[in-house]
Parts: sequence; C-alpha cells; structure tokens
Amino acid sequence: MPITTCIFDAYGTLFDVAAAARQAAGEPEFPHLQDSWAELANHWRLKQLQYTWLRAITNAHADFWDVTQDGLDWAMEAVGLSGDVALRQRLLDLYWELQAYPEVPAMLQELKDAGLKTAILSNGSPAMLDGAVQSAGLRGVLDDVLSVESVGIFKPDARVYDLVGQRFGCTRNEVLFVSSNGWDAAGASGYGFVTAWVNRAGEPVDRLPWNPAHIMADLTKIPDLAKG
Repeated sequence: MPITTCIFDAYGTLFDVAAAARQAAGEPEFPHLQDSWAELANHWRLKQLQYTWLRAITNAHADFWDVTQDGLDWAMEAVGLSGDVALRQRLLDLYWELQAYPEVPAMLQELKDAGLKTAILSNGSPAMLDGAVQSAGLRGVLDDVLSVESVGIFKPDARVYDLVGQRFGCTRNEVLFVSSNGWDAAGASGYGFVTAWVNRAGEPVDRLPWNPAHIMADLTKIPDLAKG
C-alpha cells in the first residue's frame, strides 16, 4: 500500500540535540566548555533516553522536560561542571530553540508538495515541541505535533505509535516512520510501520527482534522513499 503519512521523531531526527552544548561552548561566558561540550552532549542525550526507558518500564512517567533536566544534571556532574549554575540555565534555555538539521525544511516541504501528511511523534512535551518547531520555522510544513503526554508513557510503547492512526485514520503500512534512534525505528517496525533509521553516526544496528526497513545517513532521500 502506498505511503500516505510521514511521521518523524523530533530530537536527534529533525532537531540537532547537540546544538545546545555546541552553541554554549562558542559563547564567551563558557570557555571552559570548549573542550568538553561534545562529551557533555553525548552524556546528556544518553541519560535522557535511558531515563525515559526506565520510567516507562517502572510506570513512573514524568514530563520530558523533567527527564531532560535530570539527564543534564547527570551529564554536567560526569564532566566536572555540576556547580556551574549559569551554564546549566543557558543549556536548558538553548534546548527550547534547537536548530533543525540543514536538510529538514526542504525535505518536509517536498513531502507536503507531494500531498503527503507530515507530523512529529515525540517523547517531548507539547510546550517543548512547540518551542522547537517555532524556532526552526517548521510550523507550515507539519500537519500536527503528537506528544506522548497524551498517553502518559514514553516510546517505544505501542500506545504511543497508536496515536498516529488515531490522528490520521491511516493503516500501519501507510505510515513511513523516521527516527534517528535505532531502538525507536526497531520498535516502530515491530508495530507495523514502514521505517527509516537516520543513522548519522554510522552506528551498528541494534540487536533487537526487529530491524528498520531502510537505513540512511540523513533525511535528504526521505521524499524519494515516501513517494516510492
């Protein structure tokens, strides 16, 4: 069945999650971050994800903003910056205005021009996602922004993926689901979506029961894939 609906993870897929630490490291107030920003960004993202998984399996859901702050606090301690209150606040402020990857606006516009539905499906809270979409100027090329907050559990729980069919009235095999997280693409494959893993870092495929249907280095070829 042809693809009718293209669904994107947000953080790391459309929005560059390393951008906050990278930008702060270039600001004169934080020269001490220049040598450790990449390590900090990696720790922050990994802990953010780990905490969503742990909260999901222990039924201890929290707003993604709380999880994001917890991940940052762990990461700052890990790189020896836990006492820098000003840096912490700056990084959190920047997270609300993350940069989109360069190819994102044109890619989404091409999908819209082809008559396809486009949306975000994210662990992010509605307020966080609104800030990122607004900052990146993507509002006009997205039909909706779906948050796990409406079901109270993080991905890859099937109740999150259910939101797509509920919103767009499409069958699972009409959906192209795109994520930069291998585990998310795998979970969506198991759910029944056609999946694309955007593997920007060239990582190995996760050892899970399901694999993404497609693997690509960036989002440039997503319209070709969606249009068949």
